[in-house]
Amino acid sequence: MDIRQQVRDFLTQRFANVIVSEDNFRDQQSFTIRVDGLFDLCQALYDSDLDIKYLADITSVDWYGDTEEANGRFQVIYNLYSLKFQYRFFLKVRLPADKPEIQSLTPLWNGANWLEREVWDLMGIVFIGHPDLTKILTPDDLEGHPLRRDFPLTYEVPQFSWNKDAPPEVIK
Repeated sequence: MDIRQQVRDFLTQRFANVIVSEDNFRDQQSFTIRVDGLFDLCQALYDSDLDIKYLADITSVDWYGDTEEANGRFQVIYNLYSLKFQYRFFLKVRLPADKPEIQSLTPLWNGANWLEREVWDLMGIVFIGHPDLTKILTPDDLEGHPLRRDFPLTYEVPQFSWNKDAPPEVIK
């Protein structure tokens, strides 16, 4: 049995009530799951014979103003990889606009720490139980989350320690 089918069987047999849908786009397998089942599902994958020990990335999408927004404004995407089988697949979770919160995966993968901080800083998605959910990319005094589609466009150069005292012609 190929690894694609093993992943599908593992998830559908143990987490049928958590899986919303499966998609295969350009030969990349992904599962949309309910937010309340994320941590348990990831824990089971981590502990399984599938050897999902590597969280390669966490990213997010803001569906504001799109027809997809009806399924939840925000989507968090987890890029998981099995080193043993050299196989990558994705878990996707939809979150509402009014309370974009999801359980932190830092207890499973230490690498989730900075990835979750980046998503929080740029998109405003709160990772419950994160050990240090602080800004990582934007200036401390910036209000809001710049990758949200409703974030106001500005033409002001952000001030960081390296450019705060520089003359304007150097910054451009």
